[in-house]
Amino acid sequence: MNHFCISYLTNNYMESQFRKTAALCLLSGSLLATITMILHPSGGSLEHITHTKGVIVFSHSVAIFCLPFIGFGSWGLSMLLQTSNRVSMLSFFVFSLGLIAAMIAASVNGFILPFFVSRYYNTGIDEIILKTILGYGKYLNAAMDYIFIVACMFAIGIWSIIIVTKAQLPRWIGYYGFTIMAFGMVAIFTSFNFISVFGFRTFIFGLVSWLVLAGVLMFLKRKSDD
Repeated sequence: MNHFCISYLTNNYMESQFRKTAALCLLSGSLLATITMILHPSGGSLEHITHTKGVIVFSHSVAIFCLPFIGFGSWGLSMLLQTSNRVSMLSFFVFSLGLIAAMIAASVNGFILPFFVSRYYNTGIDEIILKTILGYGKYLNAAMDYIFIVACMFAIGIWSIIIVTKAQLPRWIGYYGFTIMAFGMVAIFTSFNFISVFGFRTFIFGLVSWLVLAGVLMFLKRKSDD
């Protein structure tokens, strides 16, 4: 009996520590994502890209660095919301797919683009050729952005349904998740440009606000609520 009690208490302690660590990862990753959006420069000409290369590289480096923290935090959230059908883990895998797409987009936009432009701009190569090549990168980046956006909306939708139905976290954050999804669906059907700097910032700040609230609630969740 004593061995059983010790094992039970140890498991509860470990789960509590894991939940808090995951919550802190969500918060720190979300903070870094916010910094990325603040630093993220608005497009511009080839000359502008060469002049802002350092800022572009740094801001996208921060963006890639924050992804594992958000990923680990989303794993902790999915474990907290796990039910008998394990559907919360589906959200985790879809969300992870979105993070991979975000990493590809950040790599293309933050590393390939500025280094390519700085290497070949003003070297005698026709600017039309350069812009055509960069246009291909733009469409690749756009595809990854939309995969990221849809994956995040799907994951938040499933997590929100579980929160509302199972009340593992306060239900209001589930309803807030539905609100974000509703705005996202309206934006998609009204052809809102999510891949512009303003559009992507709007989506990221909405996503970050939900993740921050989820992280805070995870961290403050008491053992008696488990």
